[in-house]
Amino acid sequence: MSNYEDWLQDQPAPKKKQAALVVAPIHGVLPYAGDRNPLTRSDTVKRVSTALATPMTGGIRQVYHFDGESEYAVTLDALRSPELYGLEVQLPPLSFYCRQKRKVRTHRFDLRLTFRDGYRRAVFVRNATSLARRETQDEIDDIFAAVTEDFADDCMVVCTDDYTRAYRDNLRRIWDYLQVSDDDADALVEDAARNTSYWYLSDLIANCDMEPWRCYQAAMRLIGQNVLWTDMHGVIDYPSRVALNA
Repeated sequence: MSNYEDWLQDQPAPKKKQAALVVAPIHGVLPYAGDRNPLTRSDTVKRVSTALATPMTGGIRQVYHFDGESEYAVTLDALRSPELYGLEVQLPPLSFYCRQKRKVRTHRFDLRLTFRDGYRRAVFVRNATSLARRETQDEIDDIFAAVTEDFADDCMVVCTDDYTRAYRDNLRRIWDYLQVSDDDADALVEDAARNTSYWYLSDLIANCDMEPWRCYQAAMRLIGQNVLWTDMHGVIDYPSRVALNA
């Protein structure tokens, strides 16, 4: 027997594809409502499952599953807008005619955002390498052309490469702080931002007569609400440059 055959005998049997993970019911949380469960095992992508509340859910948290961290980051970015009303993920398949393959295919949009005025936007999320390919661009054109008014009012493409690791980390922290209500701190920090001189976040906090940790959290909320500007691609901390948003 050859060494290669010996090596083959020592190899573990191929693993069978396992079913997607299912999140058990959570008391007080609405169940997952997507058309497909993306929580399959992957060696390359980090799946995300979380519970979020929106006006569409009546302020009650609901379970959402995401294919990866990028889709989750896009969601957190959208949730910063006070105009966002509801969120849907893993939408039912949309049939479209693919000119390249010359046949009907299906596509599932990653997200659909509903705004307070009823406007709905379907979101196509993909990395820059894929978006640069001509075949991907043609496919996007075919998919968007197949979207009808009963599905969405418009569609948009989001490049995952725009969401760097620091940007994603900042969005997660901002979202956590947005769940904390501290109107006094928010008003004080915003007033200091409009009426005092500063360059770094530490300078702005020093201009506020309040505990630094409360001012820091308030500043993060103001950044999340686009009242304050900072470089979202760098980790937001006391040495970060901040300014009033134009």
